[in-house]
Amino acid sequence: MAELPAEMRERLGLWERLPRPLAPLSERQCDSVVELREAFLCPPAPPELPIEDLSSLGQPSLTITLTATVPESTEDILVKGFSSLGMESERVETAQQFFSWFAQLQTRMDEDEGAKYRQMRTYLSGFEEQCDAILSDVNSALEHLASLQKQYLFVSTKTGTLHEACEQLLKEQSELVELAENIQQKLSYFNELENISTKLNSPTLSVNSEGFIPMLAKLDDCITYISSHPNFRDYPIYSTKFKQCLSKAMHLMKTYTVTTLQNLTNQLIKRDPSAVPNSDNAFTLFYVKFRAAAPKVRTLIEQIEQRSEKMPEYQQLLSEIHQCYLEQREQLLGPSITSTVTELTNRNNRDHCALVRSGCAFMAHVCQDEHQLYNEFFTKPTSKLDGLLEKLCLSLYDVFRPLIIHAIHLETLSELCGILKNEMLEDHVQNNAEQLAAFAAVVEQMLEDVQERLVYRTHIYIQTDIAGYKPAPGDLAYPAKLEMMEQIAQSLKEEEKKLPADSSFSDVKLEDPESCNAVKPDVSESCPRTHTTISPADLHGMWYPTVRRTLVCLSKLYRCIDRAVFQGLSQEALSACIQSLLLASDSIAKNKGQVDGQLFLIKHLLILREQIAPFHTEFTIKEISLDLKKTRDAAFKILNPLTVPHFFRLSSSNALIQFLLEGTPEIREHYIDSKKDVDRHLKSACEQFIQQQTKQFVDPLEEFLTKVSALKMMANQGGPTYNLLQQPWAQPAKVGDLVSSAYKTIKTKLPSTLRSMSLYLSNKDTEFILFKPVRNNIQQVFQKLHSLLKEEFSNEDLQIVACPSMEQVNLLLSMNK
Repeated sequence: MAELPAEMRERLGLWERLPRPLAPLSERQCDSVVELREAFLCPPAPPELPIEDLSSLGQPSLTITLTATVPESTEDILVKGFSSLGMESERVETAQQFFSWFAQLQTRMDEDEGAKYRQMRTYLSGFEEQCDAILSDVNSALEHLASLQKQYLFVSTKTGTLHEACEQLLKEQSELVELAENIQQKLSYFNELENISTKLNSPTLSVNSEGFIPMLAKLDDCITYISSHPNFRDYPIYSTKFKQCLSKAMHLMKTYTVTTLQNLTNQLIKRDPSAVPNSDNAFTLFYVKFRAAAPKVRTLIEQIEQRSEKMPEYQQLLSEIHQCYLEQREQLLGPSITSTVTELTNRNNRDHCALVRSGCAFMAHVCQDEHQLYNEFFTKPTSKLDGLLEKLCLSLYDVFRPLIIHAIHLETLSELCGILKNEMLEDHVQNNAEQLAAFAAVVEQMLEDVQERLVYRTHIYIQTDIAGYKPAPGDLAYPAKLEMMEQIAQSLKEEEKKLPADSSFSDVKLEDPESCNAVKPDVSESCPRTHTTISPADLHGMWYPTVRRTLVCLSKLYRCIDRAVFQGLSQEALSACIQSLLLASDSIAKNKGQVDGQLFLIKHLLILREQIAPFHTEFTIKEISLDLKKTRDAAFKILNPLTVPHFFRLSSSNALIQFLLEGTPEIREHYIDSKKDVDRHLKSACEQFIQQQTKQFVDPLEEFLTKVSALKMMANQGGPTYNLLQQPWAQPAKVGDLVSSAYKTIKTKLPSTLRSMSLYLSNKDTEFILFKPVRNNIQQVFQKLHSLLKEEFSNEDLQIVACPSMEQVNLLLSMNK
């Protein structure tokens, strides 16, 4: 075998070179290659021939002797071999014969060995001829296929072209059909002109017929379509003609609606007045007739309302129908409302509050009925309705305004404010704001007029009835009137004890003022009844008239006017009230004594301060009433002549007095700023009372101590040598007289002072707080006196002075609590 070139070997080596062989073999293929390699390297040994021993070739007579060891099959094989060579009858006896036989055998073997190859070659040649025949057939078939494919492509191209042409034709047909339909659809709007014109010109056409509304809808569609295509050739002509049809249709609708409304009004106006006995029945008839006719035009009006937002012509038509409807309602209601208001005015000529209440209730009812009736005809609201109702309400305002501007009583004006603000605006209007919008506008105008009049009359009232008040003798009869009321209360209490336990008079109790608050407008709560008797000065009827008038005035103003205006009026009223209390206090002090004047002022300032608290804060206020049952009338006339009693809460006032007297200057200044004149005058009155009482009890002793201090100061500044006993006014006997006089004054006058405090204040806590500085001042004076006596006087002189001890002074002061 020739050796392969190096390049080929290298390329063949790449077939199996790892890791990336070009032609990787499977495991089975690898095994086959290995077997072929082994067969090539180790070929099988040639078959052994049955020859004779070569040593006997030189001896021709040598005969081959087959031993018994040759198998029978081998002998058969040899026989067959010789037979195949045609030598079964010949014998090999010489070398020449052997060589001849061997040559024949060699030749025959060569022939036998090549026979299979020749046979294989012949076999393969047959296959080659068959393959050539098949190849020839295949080539012929390919030629036919190529021809067939060429013909197929030709036919396919022709078919595709035909198909595309068909599709194009179908597409053009569809476009033409669609174009025809669009043209027909567009023409349908133009073609409707003749039908619509024919229907509108028909003498039998009625807006209530079944075909009118569909015809109207078709007309709207045509106008909308033509208006949206102004580029059409005959757009101006058809647009004008359709507008003419629309005008005619709207004229028919307007004529029908207006005629229906006017006929209703004429029927009601021409009605015999005697058939309507009163205004209530007349109003009822006005609404019944219109409600009965509403279904005749409501359907038509709904069609107009639905189109009013899309087309201005319908909006104009709807506005004209609104105007006609409202004119008819005004024509009916105007005279009736005027006559009703006149009737109410004549009926309540002297009772302005009843007139306003009934008149406003009547107009509110009219506004609600008108809104309900409007909704029977229309589905969409209009501002013109509120304009009509406001105009009708002004007739009520025109009647009430002259009465308002001539009202002079604050009670009437404040009650009118309450009616307009609370009953009308807050109750009626808030519950039905939409239907009563026009009514609310007129009521608000009336309320502003009443408030303006109320403010004006309040200014006059403050000047005349508070600042210009001239007290009667009974108003200044203090403490006599308090003592009289106390005696009456005591007699009632004694009579109560005498009655049986199950008597109803046992329930006659006065409430505890410490557990009740002042009355705040619109907020009330029952105060629990207690068995504590209150001071007569706490009763509303026993207050000084200017205090009572001021508080009543403020209570009426609080819920009626704006907060800023109220604050200004309240400041003016309180200033005038305080000035009247100062004048009254001076008069009582001149007539009855300084103590009565001061306590009168303190008590009423406390009442003022407590009663005005609800007007400046948001605290919860309780309303108090007397539960006298069967004896209510008699006791009410004695104890409380006014309708609503106001009691004075002392607990907060006690804190105020204690704060004003003991608070730090910084805090006191801030507090006074917030409470203004009332707290300032209350503080001044308390300080004056404390100074006056202190002076009444220990003024001689204070003068003595002042002289001693002045004498010491002079000695310290280089004056005469200080010697107290050398002064004639400082002799033990003189000092003893001063001490004895002061002690006697305290003992005799202190009970009267405490009695007056109890009579005016009637509260132990208040009395204790107010008297505490007086007691402290007295104790301090005696403490200073004791220190001076121990320092300057001997024991003998002290016995002469006989100054009471601090325990005695405290005991005297405590016994008179």
